[in-house]
Amino acid sequence: MPDQIPVTAGLVRTAPLAPDDPLSLPDAWTPPARPGFPLVAAVVPVAGGVVMWLVTGSTPALWLAALGPLLAIGSILDARRTARRDRRKADDEARRARAAVVSEVARRHEHERAARWAEHPDVARMLTSDAGLWRIDSTRAEAIVVGAGEQPSAVRVLGGQGDPAAAQVRADASWLAHAPVTVPAHAGVAVTGDAFVARAVLRALAVQLCLSAAPGELRVLGSCSEHEWIEAVPHRRASRGRALALVAPGEPVPAEADVVLARVGPGEPPPPRCGALLEVRGLTSGTIDHAGRVQEVGLEAVGDAQAAAIAAMLEARAGAAFGVVTQAVPFHALDRTADATRGGLPATIGVGDRGPVSVDLVDDGPHAVVAGVTGSGKSELLITWILALCAARSTDDVSFLLADFKGGTAFDALRTLPHVTGVITDLDGAGARRAIDSLRAELRRRESALASAGARDIADPRVALPRLVVVVDEFAALLAAQPELHAVFADVAARGRALGMHLILGTQRAAGVIRDALLANCPLRVSLRVTDRADSRAVVGTDDAAELDGGPGGRGVALVRRASDASPHRVRIALSAPDDITAVAARASGPAPRRPWLPPLPDRVVLDDVVAGRDTGTLVIGLSDEPDRQRQRRIGLSAADRGVLVIGGPGSGRTTALETLARQAPHVVRIGPAAEHAWDALERLDEEPPAAGSLVLADDVDAVIGGFPPEYAQECAARFERVARAAGRHGILVAASVQRLSGPVARIADLFPRRLLLRTASRADHFAAGGDPAQFSAAAAPGRGTLDGVAVQVALAPGVIPGSQAPAAPWHPRAALTGFVTRRSAAAREAMAAWERGGHRVIGLDAFAADGHPGEPVVVAGDPEQWQRHWRVLGDIRADHDLVVDAPCAGELRALTGSRRLPPYAEPGRARAWLLAAGDDAVRIPLPAADAEAGGAGAGGAPPHR
Repeated sequence: MPDQIPVTAGLVRTAPLAPDDPLSLPDAWTPPARPGFPLVAAVVPVAGGVVMWLVTGSTPALWLAALGPLLAIGSILDARRTARRDRRKADDEARRARAAVVSEVARRHEHERAARWAEHPDVARMLTSDAGLWRIDSTRAEAIVVGAGEQPSAVRVLGGQGDPAAAQVRADASWLAHAPVTVPAHAGVAVTGDAFVARAVLRALAVQLCLSAAPGELRVLGSCSEHEWIEAVPHRRASRGRALALVAPGEPVPAEADVVLARVGPGEPPPPRCGALLEVRGLTSGTIDHAGRVQEVGLEAVGDAQAAAIAAMLEARAGAAFGVVTQAVPFHALDRTADATRGGLPATIGVGDRGPVSVDLVDDGPHAVVAGVTGSGKSELLITWILALCAARSTDDVSFLLADFKGGTAFDALRTLPHVTGVITDLDGAGARRAIDSLRAELRRRESALASAGARDIADPRVALPRLVVVVDEFAALLAAQPELHAVFADVAARGRALGMHLILGTQRAAGVIRDALLANCPLRVSLRVTDRADSRAVVGTDDAAELDGGPGGRGVALVRRASDASPHRVRIALSAPDDITAVAARASGPAPRRPWLPPLPDRVVLDDVVAGRDTGTLVIGLSDEPDRQRQRRIGLSAADRGVLVIGGPGSGRTTALETLARQAPHVVRIGPAAEHAWDALERLDEEPPAAGSLVLADDVDAVIGGFPPEYAQECAARFERVARAAGRHGILVAASVQRLSGPVARIADLFPRRLLLRTASRADHFAAGGDPAQFSAAAAPGRGTLDGVAVQVALAPGVIPGSQAPAAPWHPRAALTGFVTRRSAAAREAMAAWERGGHRVIGLDAFAADGHPGEPVVVAGDPEQWQRHWRVLGDIRADHDLVVDAPCAGELRALTGSRRLPPYAEPGRARAWLLAAGDDAVRIPLPAADAEAGGAGAGGAPPHR
């Protein structure tokens, strides 16, 4: 039987402290070099006085000569006074520094001493809590604490050179008093001195080893004739592990002994394999001689009765290790009567050494961590826990939000329980994020309810709120997908106790996954089998969970540790069946619990449904989704917002968003999308802003600007900037849309205070527009996006068709003489033919220059080079008549007119020209050949515009 005793464990071993940064002391004050006699300062006044006496003959001038020596003596005395003052100041600073260092040394020594005793405890310290018994610790197992004494300290003090007091501080800091003095266990210890005291000291050393190592790691052999108490320890019946021999005077040392503790008479040599000699010189003091060093130590002694009591305790502990239930327990077989009658949230989850084991999220929590590798039974434990709470409590008492992030099916069977408000999975990333973000709003709602009731916590009878338990299966996967949600859980963990919100976090690994701030608020710890000792220590404080059986028999075996437990308790988790879930659901009572989050936004929102009862002066964009506030509301623009930039790819709904705003605005000014119309609209806005309250609409700004030649594109972008920048000053709203932020559009975008980000063509465009790459969705519905980071669905305004402008009539000459600059393109030839049909004769420029005006209405046509040759004719027509420049001659327009101003933009191939009437600026006109095209172009056929 002893060979089967398992190793149990206790608290996490505290690692040796790394030395703190060195402390520094100021060096001793060094007096400055004594100044020499100021000869020059003494001689110069003497020489000056003599010279003045020789020049003036005034005897008082000689008095000046006496000032030199006096000033020199005064400066010497002043220097000495300054030096004495500096010395006093330096001495005061040194005393203060030493006092501060001495205080810090004492603090560090205390910390270092506690760490060393935690690493190498004696019997008294191990018995203060049984959590430290039988833990697996190679450092402790290899050493025996023989007493307390002075040990070299890791604390370092530097500086203080030349200062005797500082030297004493350094010396005091280098040694740690009352620290554990250890010798290697394999070296063996011989105890000599008074027989009674020596036996008590040796007994303490043996007890120390039995407390440190479990049966199977340590076994006791030999006759042990002086120690009857040792027969009761379970190590005595173990047949494996390191062998400990207790040897009395004159007895031989067993050959198979690994650790020897021997008592020898005074003056007798120590037996073989005892490298350390401990000489007792009183009840509590002695010397240890080991490895050539003799040191004074304080001793620990254990009486016979004390040793017998400790042996009985160890025997009971070993017996409990055999009593764990080894067969799975069905859920329906558990006695849960106490769960329904107690307060809080008790739940019987399995069977331990002494019967059913119950955990309480209120008394033992408020939050819990459940760790376990795949196949250890973690999901079964969570289901049993949830089912136990639902069986004992109504929906008025408790409700659940379940999150399954390891495949999405673990909690499917629990959806039928009325207590369950929802199940979120990793298959619905956006829905899971919404639900978890809603927990912040649930916190605020509960805080408000408590404040309204004047209550401090949910236990107050004036508060009618059910407790909400959030259960996450595979918390690490949730954080891996959305790491920013750790802050949400940390917030719930910090404030959940008073508000009745509880977390049960299941994870395969705890170390490095759950941060300390969150773990500190989860005092209820449950661990099934884990593969890493660090995970076991992080959850239950010992290595025990890493030692659980990994075979089928170990599935469902857990270690439970509450904040009040000195060590974890082994539990066999009960297994639930579908029939158990059906039975609990059938017996459940109470109203349906409130769901802590709203349904997702619909893919289609009608504007008329959203704007009902809206505030005057607000242009509604759509419906917002704010899960962190548990609300969905209309959202839009006010006059103070100045404008909004809509960013989205093809089919994302960006044009719909602009038209939704246009439907509500009292007056709309549209820019584009045709290039000529965009240019004209921007020019008008630049010269004369619309009335306050107007909405300026610009769709596909990046495409509009990109459609212009470079010179026009630069001016167009500048005008866009001026319109956007002046919106607030003129009391107008500007709404523009782009496909992506690049080139000049990026600069324009910075002028818009609000930004509506819809679905973009790629994740890179989404990120460039200021969106979170993790929230990019290529499958987002049209109109779905974020307005300033808030999720929104753009409302549809049925029947909105952008207005079009009637095309202007083709231009015909109106004076007797008209100049026409053209390279005789096909459109120009058709225009001239139309003008001749209208009564104007078309003649060439060279003929006109030679023959003069024929006396009838004429159109004088010539190419740019001809007009430059006949500059006098050009000047006359330019000054008193109409000059028409064909659009293909745009490059020569400025040379012919002498104007640096860009003419209104004319689209290539649209039969456009510029009219310069009697010295005025150029205006764009449609030529007769463009009649059909102008009618189809809408805005492209606008009236002549400067």
